[in-house]
Amino acid sequence: MDLRKIFSYIPEVKEPEEKKLDFKIKLKWTLIILISFFILANISLFGLSENALERFEYLAIILATDFGSIISLGIGPIVMASIILQLLVGSGILNIDTATEEGRKFFQGIQKLLVFFFIIFESLVYVLMGGLQAIEGFTFLVIFQLILGGLAIYYMDELSNKWGFGSGVSLFIGAGVSWRLFTAAFQFLNQQGRNCLIDFTNTACTGKFFVLIQSVIGHHSIEFFSSFGAIAVTIGVFLIVVWAQSLKVEIPLSFGRIRGYGVKWPLAFFYTSVIPVIFTSALIATTQLFGGILENWLGRPTFLGHFINNQPVSGLAFWLGSTNLLELTIRGGFLPLYLFQGLTHILFFMGFSTLFAVFWVKTSGMDAKSQAHKIVSSGLQIAGFRQDERILESILERYITPLTVMGGMTIGFLASLSDLLGAMVSGTAILLVVMIFFQFYQSISQQHQADMNPALKKFIES
Repeated sequence: MDLRKIFSYIPEVKEPEEKKLDFKIKLKWTLIILISFFILANISLFGLSENALERFEYLAIILATDFGSIISLGIGPIVMASIILQLLVGSGILNIDTATEEGRKFFQGIQKLLVFFFIIFESLVYVLMGGLQAIEGFTFLVIFQLILGGLAIYYMDELSNKWGFGSGVSLFIGAGVSWRLFTAAFQFLNQQGRNCLIDFTNTACTGKFFVLIQSVIGHHSIEFFSSFGAIAVTIGVFLIVVWAQSLKVEIPLSFGRIRGYGVKWPLAFFYTSVIPVIFTSALIATTQLFGGILENWLGRPTFLGHFINNQPVSGLAFWLGSTNLLELTIRGGFLPLYLFQGLTHILFFMGFSTLFAVFWVKTSGMDAKSQAHKIVSSGLQIAGFRQDERILESILERYITPLTVMGGMTIGFLASLSDLLGAMVSGTAILLVVMIFFQFYQSISQQHQADMNPALKKFIES
């Protein structure tokens, strides 16, 4: 059976007729999607009796979800489908030429089928294996709600890609991390639900800024260094990533028919942006998630890991995961075992971030050939060279491949090191939110300039 016939029956978000949407239209749809995401995250699953997944706070951050809500699947199905398909295409098991328009459409069609499969599969696993236990008689109703939530996230992502300012996956992660970062810094309600601001000296706060102030007042040195370290690491990661975002290679281009006028084509050091880190983090998060669910279902640990007090202490989940080394050092609980765990965490992050960066460039139209075609189609050429797409491709290849590899390795190293030093949410989450919103800022800024300058708008649309 021809899969292309199946693709025609899959509902999809209609693409806008205009090549470039107006700034106000993109802003409107982005805000609608963002508000819808927060509303869905606060709708609890009807018929849920026990939520064993709420302990996986780190996983909820990476998967852009709130376990127990109707969108408990988060971006998990989308990311897993992308990872598997990219590995199959990159290894040559699936022969899809993503350099052509027909190949990209076929790739996207296969990806949709995989996303729908994982939505159904993960919904069944979450409920039937006890991660989200349903009240007796409500099992299939809970599964149905999870499937609806998974479809809602998928189509909101597609809507954001076509009508908003970019990736819905990035938007959901950025929104979730921002909210958790704010509450981690300024939460004034403790675990007992008491407001620490009412009795500041006698009621312990949970927000790091309030804990810092209380530790100074109460002369608690360990609490002071712990909260100060988390705040300092968060600010440090933020500044490093902002600086690293400014690193780029600019290729001078000129218009072939207009002498004396040229532009610079920027190639960022983090050429693939946050995509490799999202995929790698989601892979680790999914491993821990299924390890916990499998242990809970079987009643014994598996090779995926053994969990005590919501933390993996052995197995694959432990060695791929991370431990806050700075916190352990401050509190006197550091062991050499955690140093080896940190090393495997860094190596895994760097290796897979590089791998996913290379696959993403090849499958998303960011390779040298696609970029050369885009530049030539805009009427541009490199000064001193004739307007030949093959020459331009060879020159771009000198920069794009090294930037892809070095950028993937560096962003993987930064993400893993930040995890080990322990930011207020998690190092990976901080790295993601900074890069995501920087990317959105660039997209919004470019869109605003295009709307303000008719000449620039004409160039971008060409």
